[in-house]
Amino acid sequence: MFYLLNRFIQMKILLNNNDLNEALKNVSNLGFVPTMGSIHKGHISLINNSKKNCQKTIVSIFINPNQFNKKIDFEKYPRNIKKDLSILKRLKVNFLYLPNINHIYNFKRKKRIKLTLKDNILCAKFRKGHFEGVIDVMDRLTKLINPKKIFMGEKDFQQLHLVKRFVEKKYKTKIISCKTIRDKNKLALSSRNLNLKKKELFKAGKLTQELFSFKRYINNKKNIKNMKNVLIFQKHKLKKTFEVKIEYFNLRNKFDLRNSNKTKNSKLFIAYYINKVRLIDNV
Repeated sequence: MFYLLNRFIQMKILLNNNDLNEALKNVSNLGFVPTMGSIHKGHISLINNSKKNCQKTIVSIFINPNQFNKKIDFEKYPRNIKKDLSILKRLKVNFLYLPNINHIYNFKRKKRIKLTLKDNILCAKFRKGHFEGVIDVMDRLTKLINPKKIFMGEKDFQQLHLVKRFVEKKYKTKIISCKTIRDKNKLALSSRNLNLKKKELFKAGKLTQELFSFKRYINNKKNIKNMKNVLIFQKHKLKKTFEVKIEYFNLRNKFDLRNSNKTKNSKLFIAYYINKVRLIDNV
């Protein structure tokens, strides 16, 4: 029903917080899809989920400088606002929020966001301050927009886990996790993929296929006594076969992200570099 109604609604572009407050003051069942732009099929899947489950949908485009570890990564992050606008208008999104940095960071925190020691794993271990920046901006966006539901993808699984825990504890907003969208080679769609050349995309797809094969292999084993050694061997195999730098390659429980020796309720997590482009995935 919501999807059918949304087909006939034109998108409103909100450029500041006054516009935002005015547009949303009478909206109750609001779905929110936060993005940093470079809209792809993964984002489109999130938007369609929101449209099917909420009365109205708002998308934000804000490249958050506080979640980048290096200034050059922020500067090189793919941007194509013209293409984004075209896609979002075609999707009949109700609202697009396009804030600048002053609209988001319009107050100082009394208490700095800190991760616990048990959260200092995977990307948090290698990207110091990254998730603090993500949680901070998601807190600010949730406070400004006050959505009923926020739709986020499982590709950034650790991010989803941390944001869900923080936001749902503080707000009445529900975080809805959505499956990872992949290309024909099973590579998870990401805005960063735009920084890869055709041969590098092909290599990343082949590596992902190997991840799925390995996950099927360990899932079919009832008991693997030396899981740690099996993972170490597979990590070296991936490095040698695909000539990539691997930051981490872990099997973890999908509910609490603790290290796991069991395949049940577990996910494989990987972060690796092709050339200078960092990719993450979980299967």
